[in-house]
Amino acid sequence: PGERGETAAFARRIDPAREPGLSPEQRRLMAQVELAQRQRALQRRLRSRNVLLALGIGAVTFGIYGYTFYSVSQERFLDELEQEAEAARARA
Repeated sequence: PGERGETAAFARRIDPAREPGLSPEQRRLMAQVELAQRQRALQRRLRSRNVLLALGIGAVTFGIYGYTFYSVSQERFLDELEQEAEAARARA
């Protein structure tokens, strides 16, 4: 383990197709395990992307919602219409 290019036996990668002591059943099981590990890694990556996308969409939605309430509270056109209506009633 100390020299370059040397790895511990437990950390050594093997090619199942070239390993002499493996039966076809063992090779098939190793391939299944590798496929399952790849799928789990892909699911984790997609899940994190989906969470980020959901947070982004939620933030935009709440931003629009908040801005709408803010802009509606700033509108004074109904107050002006009521003042004009009161002025017209007073004249009549």
